[in-house]
Amino acid sequence: MARGNPANLALGPGKLYIAVLGTTEPTDLTTPWETVSAAWIPLGYTDEGSTFNYSVDSENVEVAEELDPVAVALTSRELGLSFALAEITASNLKRALNGGTITPGTGIVVFEPPALGEEVRTMLGWESEDATERWVYRKCLQIGAMEMSRAKGAAKATISCDYRLEKPAELPAFKAIMTTARA
Repeated sequence: MARGNPANLALGPGKLYIAVLGTTEPTDLTTPWETVSAAWIPLGYTDEGSTFNYSVDSENVEVAEELDPVAVALTSRELGLSFALAEITASNLKRALNGGTITPGTGIVVFEPPALGEEVRTMLGWESEDATERWVYRKCLQIGAMEMSRAKGAAKATISCDYRLEKPAELPAFKAIMTTARA
C-alpha cells in the first residue's frame, strides 16, 4: 500500500531572482523569467539554498466557564525568505543593503550603501531545478544583519540575507505556481 507519492517530493536548492516592485510576474512554469520581464535578474549562487519562513502568532479566547479556549484569534503573521549569496559583487551588496550606489571607474567599481530611510523594497522569485514550482514574493525588504566572514581554506565569503515580506497594496504577499500533479 502506497504511503505517499514520491513524485511530489521537492528536491534541490532552485534558482533565485530579484526584480523591482511591480515587475510583471510569471503566470506559468515554462516561460523564462527574463522573457516574462527583463527586470527579473538571477541572484546567482547561494551558500546552502534558500528558506521560506511562514509563521503566525495567536491568542486564545478564554471564558471562565470552559477549560479550553472557545476560539483562537490570529494576531500577526510573519513571512520571510533567507539565503546567503555566495557571489561577492557590488550588485549583490546593493541588493543585501536595500539599495545604494554603484559607481564604475577605471578597473574598479565602488559601492556605497543607501542613507537611512532610502531603503528600496524589491520582489523576489524562486524556481525549482525540476521546473515544477515557481514562487513570487511581491514586496520584500532585507532586514537581517548582513555578515561577511573571511576565513582560510575553502571557506568562502557570503552575503547573508534575511528578507521579510510586506503586504502589497492589492495582492497577497506571495504566490506559488506548481504543476497540476501537485494539486
